[in-house]
Amino acid sequence: MLIDEKLEQLVQRHAAIEVEMTTGPDPETYVKLASEHSELGPVVDKIKEFQNAKADLAGAEELLADGETDAEMRELANAEKQEINERIERYEDDLKFLLLPKDAADDKSAILEIRAGTGGSEAALFAGDLFRMYERHAASKNWKVEILSESAGDVGGYKEIIASISGRGVFARLKFESGVHRVQRVPETESGGRVHTSAATVAVLPEAEEIDVEIRNEDIRIDTMRASGAGGQHVNTTDSAVRITHLPTGIVVLSSEKSQHQNRAFAMKALRAKLYDMERQKVAQERADARKDQVGSGDRSERIRTYNFPQGRISDHRINLTLYKLDRIIMGEGLDEIIDALITDHQASLLADIEGNG
Repeated sequence: MLIDEKLEQLVQRHAAIEVEMTTGPDPETYVKLASEHSELGPVVDKIKEFQNAKADLAGAEELLADGETDAEMRELANAEKQEINERIERYEDDLKFLLLPKDAADDKSAILEIRAGTGGSEAALFAGDLFRMYERHAASKNWKVEILSESAGDVGGYKEIIASISGRGVFARLKFESGVHRVQRVPETESGGRVHTSAATVAVLPEAEEIDVEIRNEDIRIDTMRASGAGGQHVNTTDSAVRITHLPTGIVVLSSEKSQHQNRAFAMKALRAKLYDMERQKVAQERADARKDQVGSGDRSERIRTYNFPQGRISDHRINLTLYKLDRIIMGEGLDEIIDALITDHQASLLADIEGNG
């Protein structure tokens, strides 16, 4: 059951924000207020529909309780009461979804990290396939992809690639991609036609703003070094690669793509994301101790998905989803179907928590 006092508090908060926005707050405060106002808008609209329906129900019940109401009017009031109850039930369901706990990072851009795991050269090739899958998927959403650092595999693909994916709501769509992705296929170098299994690890971190994470100058050490490319290509003769070490946590980030100035900015962006993610993981762990998350723990050592090329099959192990459209998904076209299923499952588990604690 929804608590009327809680709903009324949200309506009052929405009205209070409108008043506060007219008082000329500083730009930063105004942006925060406008964001909260926009987020609360659909909720408050639905609350008002819900409250109006409850008032209509009270009116119909009052008519039915009145001994002087004639038979024809009573029949109409009974029919109206049934229709209003159905509406109230619908509004309650809508509100439960609108009031699900929001992940504060959902609207953010993301840092995508892909690392080849077990399987040698084949794992690096698979890491390359995964990166291109996300790159094409991002292009279909008009998100911007920018490579922060890369380490090429010996015969192609990547030993490691880190990229920034910018756009509204990127993290909300990609956050369930974190974990171990396993591939089963016949390598081109395999003459006997045997299927090999290899793996790559994906990590998706919300991109943090300076306001989210404070990094003090005395807490970091910045080293510059000579950048070098695979096979001697793009070898820099100047010290342009940048490595930043965060002394309190021991986190190290490296950027070796562009100029030294850009590398410093990219490395700081990656470091902010890692520190922000570390804090989020800590909070998530505390929450997970209280309840089990149905879409996996977010632990990046957890095997989440298998790509079986001989059978054209892709299986997400967290929600027991199997699709026979691997070719479309690896091209980035069909990834939405898996992401939507993961989000729906996650919302269902949150809803079960709310109803279980209600």
